[in-house]
Amino acid sequence: MSAWTIIAVVGATAASYFLTMQVYRYALKAQWLDLPNTRSSHVRPTPRGGGISIVVVSLLGVLALATWGAIDWSLAMALTGGGAAVAFIGFLDDRRSTSVRVRMGVHTAAAVWSVFWLGGLAPMQVGEQLVDLGVLGDLLAVIAIIWTLNLFNFMDGIDGIAGSEAAFMGTAGAILAWLGGAPGAVCAAALLIAAASLGFLAWNWPPAKIFMGDVGSGYLGFAVAVVALAQQRHNPEAVFVWLILGGLFFCDATATLVRRVLRGQRASEAHRSHAYQWLSRRWGSHRKVTLTALLVNVIWLLPCAALATFYPRWAGWLVLGALVPITLAVLKVGAGRDS
Repeated sequence: MSAWTIIAVVGATAASYFLTMQVYRYALKAQWLDLPNTRSSHVRPTPRGGGISIVVVSLLGVLALATWGAIDWSLAMALTGGGAAVAFIGFLDDRRSTSVRVRMGVHTAAAVWSVFWLGGLAPMQVGEQLVDLGVLGDLLAVIAIIWTLNLFNFMDGIDGIAGSEAAFMGTAGAILAWLGGAPGAVCAAALLIAAASLGFLAWNWPPAKIFMGDVGSGYLGFAVAVVALAQQRHNPEAVFVWLILGGLFFCDATATLVRRVLRGQRASEAHRSHAYQWLSRRWGSHRKVTLTALLVNVIWLLPCAALATFYPRWAGWLVLGALVPITLAVLKVGAGRDS
């Protein structure tokens, strides 16, 4: 890891903390408040849009590292161009609701932009073979980016959960990328995501003083997916590793969506039926749920992801071994059940 990367990561954590403080003060003054309603998990008006600090700090950090040569410009363009678009439409949606069609149009354009700059989906390790899916792989990469940025939005429903997930994935992803021999650029980008999330998390930890909003949650999901695809160019098992690291979010969001759609409910309709939301009501605590999520990440998903890194030919099977129990658990808790 270069000295520039260390400087950027430390600076990003501090900058995110202090910028979130300024956003918090401005949001109070401007009355940018998330008012409780029947679908809310909070009980008092709370400032929102704090995720803009994550966006500003991490995008500026990426550009700085690219200028210093610590990140290649193809990854920088993928992250900044697409990330800015996703954050902008999220900011508009935080201020006044935008249509699903407009949001999906921007998300799709951002995903296509990023896949183009990354050169498409690199060959994947499937057992002993490297499989190049060609144009189909590029299409799957676009869909994966769109789904990941939206599921981070879906999962940002209680204090601290999205910020801590991004901090975990960024840190663990960077360490495993380094151990897997990925270039420093991928590690630096992942660490920037973690650093910006940690600075914000100091204000969002339960009980949250400010909420992330779509501006931050969508951007974080987008950034995580782009970094995973960037690492795939060097480690053919990378997408499996990152899928395992984000397994809790992927399983809860996907199981909830599928269950609701099968009941004939609209995918875009607001609800409180994710497993983590059921748990927060059952336990009466956001803190307990967020800490439980972190515990599952560290003691279960991280070791599984590490095995996938060290034994890439088993990576696909390890995804199943890691995520099937998580899926069964979130369904047992109530993911997608009518609230």
